[in-house]
Amino acid sequence: MFGLGKLFYVVVLTINGIAVLSEDRFLNRIGWGSTTSSNSNGNIQNQFNQFQTGLDSSEGSVKKKLINLISAVRTLMRIPLIAVNIAIILYEIILG
Repeated sequence: MFGLGKLFYVVVLTINGIAVLSEDRFLNRIGWGSTTSSNSNGNIQNQFNQFQTGLDSSEGSVKKKLINLISAVRTLMRIPLIAVNIAIILYEIILG
C-alpha cells in the first residue's frame, strides 16, 4: 500500500539525489552547471553543444529554472537534509 510515509521517503530521496549531484563531474558536462565551460573537447562535444543550443532557444526559461532549482537545493537544503536523514535513520533503527 502506498501511503504518506512512502511519499515522504520518495521526496527525501529525490532531494538527496539532487543535493549530491556534482557540478564538475556531471552538471557541467551536460550544460546544466551554473558556470558552464565554453571550451570544447572534440567533435562530439561540439555537436552536443550545438544540440544543447537548439534546446536552449526553445526551452530556455524551463532549463534556467531547473538549473536555479538544482543550485538552490544544493546550497540551501544541505543542512536540513542532514537533520532529516538522521531522523529517518533513527526512526528506522528504533521502530523499523
